Amino acid sequence: MQVTPSPIADVLLIEPRVFGDTRGFFLESFNQRAFAQATGLELQFVQDNHSRSSQGVLRGLHYQIEQAQGKLVRVVRGRVFDVAVDLRRRSPSFGRWVGYELSEDNHRQLWIPAGFAHGFLVLSESADFLYKTTQYYAPAHEKCVAWNDPQVAIEWPLQGPPKLSEKDSQAPLLAQAVCFE
Repeated sequence: MQVTPSPIADVLLIEPRVFGDTRGFFLESFNQRAFAQATGLELQFVQDNHSRSSQGVLRGLHYQIEQAQGKLVRVVRGRVFDVAVDLRRRSPSFGRWVGYELSEDNHRQLWIPAGFAHGFLVLSESADFLYKTTQYYAPAHEKCVAWNDPQVAIEWPLQGPPKLSEKDSQAPLLAQAVCFE
């Protein structure tokens, strides 16, 4: 696999080796030993999640302040614009974001460590999004930041207004959000 550091420390773009021919392709979507060797991270994933969303759906920006989750994310069908926002107050990149297109064709994965908010916008007709987490989902500790916060200023590739959940449409701005120390 190829691991590329993002402009924000600790967020990694991961591109697995893909073996393909006229019949299709094969890739190893996760291998604990190879992941640790390539990234230097010894992690234990405890939960796998799968979501399907239609075009224009924007999910996020979500995080858990307690039981903070690291996430290894990928798309198995469709295309999304995937974003991580640094919520670590002591970080030199606090409030900054990085975004990458993840798709069934490019097979990219993004490692988003604990301390970041995460969100994505579906670019294709629909998308199946998979993510491994280092902590269990804890609804009592889930928080969010407004997807359109002008301080964060994410450049979403929107084709009109996004489709949001009620929770996401009412998310606080970063200035009012509970963040990591």
